[in-house]
Amino acid sequence: MDEFNASKPIYLQLADRIQRQILSGDMKAGEKLPSIRDMGIKYSMNPNTVQRAYSELERQGILETKRGQGTFVSERQDRLVLQRDKLKHEQIQQFVHVMQEMGYSVAEILSGLEEYLNHVERGG
Repeated sequence: MDEFNASKPIYLQLADRIQRQILSGDMKAGEKLPSIRDMGIKYSMNPNTVQRAYSELERQGILETKRGQGTFVSERQDRLVLQRDKLKHEQIQQFVHVMQEMGYSVAEILSGLEEYLNHVERGG
């Protein structure tokens, strides 16, 4: 995992990273997450911080805690699809906002994005 930064609480950064792993398919529906203690050790993080991240994702419906069994990725595909769409919208909104702050018009943003995606599609 990359370094955490001070611009956002660490537990939210961890929650974001776990969420991206789930929404990208790296972690599957129903998959068990490491225990809070193990996750804390893995990332040299206080277990309370991990607990807050897990709780945040549970509040969003992405994780489910089964008493005595652990924490699992939600099996509710509708919730995962909804979160994936929400994350996409947030990322696009942030990108467009930054580009507009830099003075780019909608047409310039679309043109630049199209150029970039064509480049990526060609393997560049």
